Amino acid sequence: MQFNHTIVGCRDNRETAEFWADILGLDVGKQWGPFIPIALEHGIAFDFANVPPFISEIQPQHYAFLVSDAEFDAAYAKIQRYKLEHWADPQKHDVNEINHNDGGRGVYFLDPNGHFLELITVPYGGFPE
Repeated sequence: MQFNHTIVGCRDNRETAEFWADILGLDVGKQWGPFIPIALEHGIAFDFANVPPFISEIQPQHYAFLVSDAEFDAAYAKIQRYKLEHWADPQKHDVNEINHNDGGRGVYFLDPNGHFLELITVPYGGFPE
C-alpha cells in the first residue's frame, strides 16, 4: 500500500497551487474538474480544490516535506524573497529563523489559506543507520 493523493481545500485553487509549486520547485498540472494537481515523486499528488462558498473558515492543515539540501536552499531563498514570515518551530516562537534539528535544517511557514507548511532536510530522529 502507498499514499496516492490528498485534497487541499483553499479559497483560490490556482493561486494556492502556484504558490506551493513555486516554493517547492514543482510544476502545476492540468486542471481536472475542480482540482488543480501538483505531482510529487512516487506517484503522490496534491489536488487543490476551492472550498464551497458557504464554508466561512478553512481548517488549517499541516503538510511536511522532506527535501534535499539544494531544494531547501531554493525554497528558503523564495521564502525570504517574498518576505514570508516563517519559524524555526511549530509554536512560532523563533520568528524568521530555521532550525537544525537532527543535524539538518527545517522551517515552517503558512500558505495563502493558513495551511502550515514544513520543510525538513533530515527526518525526525535522523536517517536510519
